[in-house]
Amino acid sequence: MAKPFDVSKFRKDITKSIDGLSIGFNDPTDWISTGSYALNYLVSGDFHKGVPMGKVTVFAGESGAGKSYFASANIVRAAQEQGIFVVLIDSENALDESWLQALNVDTDESKLLKLSMSMIDDVAKTISTFMKDYKAMAEEDRPKVLFVIDSLGMLLTPTDVDQFDKGDMKGDMGRKPKALTALVRNTVNMIGSYNVGMVCTNHTYASQDMFDPDDKISGGQGFIYASSIVIAMRKLKLKEDEAGNKVSDVRGIRAACKVMKTRYAKPFEAVQVKIPYETGMDPYSGLLDLFEGKGLLVKQGNRLKYTTSKGEEMLEFRKGWTGEKLEVIMQDISNVGLSIDDIADEVEGDIYAEDIEDEMHE
Repeated sequence: MAKPFDVSKFRKDITKSIDGLSIGFNDPTDWISTGSYALNYLVSGDFHKGVPMGKVTVFAGESGAGKSYFASANIVRAAQEQGIFVVLIDSENALDESWLQALNVDTDESKLLKLSMSMIDDVAKTISTFMKDYKAMAEEDRPKVLFVIDSLGMLLTPTDVDQFDKGDMKGDMGRKPKALTALVRNTVNMIGSYNVGMVCTNHTYASQDMFDPDDKISGGQGFIYASSIVIAMRKLKLKEDEAGNKVSDVRGIRAACKVMKTRYAKPFEAVQVKIPYETGMDPYSGLLDLFEGKGLLVKQGNRLKYTTSKGEEMLEFRKGWTGEKLEVIMQDISNVGLSIDDIADEVEGDIYAEDIEDEMHE
């Protein structure tokens, strides 16, 4: 008869033989809101979660698409509200204190450490040094820390600097994509078992492939594979006043966000989030289009109808679907524990209210 496998001895042996080995699952316990309920849902499958700690999240897009607004403002502010210390690495020399404070980011050194860096090697050394000290701490003394890099695209390699000094700009021969891949891959491995997260921004360029029209993210594919979540962004003009009426002048941007990679929800889902210059982003922006696109809100004449989990009908003009009413739909979805797509299928089958009520009673 075969001798039973001694799992505890095996675990102990490999723990001793491999330094820094993490055993078991490391599901995220802390999530940071993007400031947008719709984008939170597309990234994490939950309206209130957003991006996870212990992972690397990348916001990629053209200049002015809203990358820094999400990464260096919304996410930083939400992290601080949860007691998470933020290390903000600025490679573009563009994150002014007055801009951050206007977006309610606490720039006090007890809440935020801002570092201006231009070299990939320096960023890697900073994260590596921090993680060595972090691992040496007693578990109960380890703080929650979020690294934000704005942006990866502006970081330099030693080759870039050397060639600039010599006035001979031949390019870095592919060294930068390799360096960025190494940076992200090593960071993923170092932070995965701890309450340390990383959020980055990066640039994109227009696709030349007619069969694959999505914008391409600079820096090569390697670091995209290593990242846990990738959100591609495009800048569109917002020509609406505060009441939602069409106007001729540009009043802000519409950040078109497409979740290219996520392990927590259905990938390649998209949403447009409005960011007016005067008032900033409404956290409910994009939800109405998301719910209508999924068939939860159905057109009835010139109004939109929603049937609640209790079978009650809500009928409003498009402009009447404000935050309070959208909260009803969000709450229904959260209570049931089904995805929007699952619920949309139920709506099409005309059995939504009955099944939802049964599941809620269970």
